[in-house]
Amino acid sequence: MDMDTRELADGVGLVTLAGRLNMVSAPALKAAIDELIGAGRPRVVVDLSGVSFMDSSGLGALVAGLKRARQAQGDLRIAGANEQVLTVLRLTNLDRVLRPRDSVEEAGRDW
Repeated sequence: MDMDTRELADGVGLVTLAGRLNMVSAPALKAAIDELIGAGRPRVVVDLSGVSFMDSSGLGALVAGLKRARQAQGDLRIAGANEQVLTVLRLTNLDRVLRPRDSVEEAGRDW
């Protein structure tokens, strides 16, 4: 999986992923989120538009990131999820907690 991390306006951290978010790549996502939060960016957007597949390990990494962000008085939002990722979120009812946004721009607004 390819991953890029950068800062958006107003100190929001962005993690952009491409490929498969599974047990092999989930630890790297957790580390990237932890790094952003540790650097003082507790508001994090994860761009899933390039993710072709997500399993329970990827879901666990997102939930762990959400928990860590909220502990730091921030939040984690996801954007651009495809139908497979949305199905995983719906089946686990986590779409109510990790409410998917259509775009990074939408996810980065109105904190």
